[in-house]
Amino acid sequence: MCLLDGVVSWNGDSLCCVATSHLSGDNPLRAHGRLGAACGIEYAAQAMAIHGALTARQGARSGGGYLASIRSTTLHVDRLDDVDSDLAIEVRRFSGDDNTVLYEFLVHANGRPLVEGRAAVVLDAGGLGRL
Repeated sequence: MCLLDGVVSWNGDSLCCVATSHLSGDNPLRAHGRLGAACGIEYAAQAMAIHGALTARQGARSGGGYLASIRSTTLHVDRLDDVDSDLAIEVRRFSGDDNTVLYEFLVHANGRPLVEGRAAVVLDAGGLGRL
């Protein structure tokens, strides 16, 4: 499932994406005819994944990552499907190492914050469960 339409800008610390899928009647995150604001966390997680792929060391094989925790999250709206403009999804890496990355995220539309918070991503460099 890809919710994002494209990358607007990125650098080693941050990335900004745009999305219109929140308006789609067949958005896979819709439930009971609506797209709740908490789904903005998935939009942010996908932006974090793109940022990780774009900033991975050249030649390094990415094993992906797992969203480990969400903190200090604020839902400024009840739902996203009634926002009639494009969503902007911004993520900023503020800490991390080869195992864990910490991001701040903001989902907004026309400068109005919709969902924001922090996330910890645990990286899988070669498969969990190996010793």
